[in-house]
Amino acid sequence: QVQLVESGGGLVQPGGSLRLSCAASGSIFGINAMGWYRQAPGKQRELVASIASGGSTNYADAVKGRFTISRDNAKNTVYLQMNSLKPEDTAVYYCNADVRTSVVSFRYYATWGQGTQVTVSS
Repeated sequence: QVQLVESGGGLVQPGGSLRLSCAASGSIFGINAMGWYRQAPGKQRELVASIASGGSTNYADAVKGRFTISRDNAKNTVYLQMNSLKPEDTAVYYCNADVRTSVVSFRYYATWGQGTQVTVSS
């Protein structure tokens, strides 16, 4: 069983910064892509940023130049540095990872964290 635990959310004023962390634990034999998604009230969940195991990154247009995704493979952890936050960034942020959970199988499973609230308001 694998768990993803997010931390770092909270309330911040417009223009401020937050750093989200997501640590994977449990029966892990490899992790491919990791990413952050968000879901605002009344909207669909959307991709914010993703990072491959080799380090290549992908960002939603709305966050390019403001957010930075990174990962520490030794710690099975992914981070999201969020700068110049805007009220429209308010959402629940979810961590996602493609995790290999068996030593005898090379299949990877999409795994989700429980979410952390980010609120940008003055």
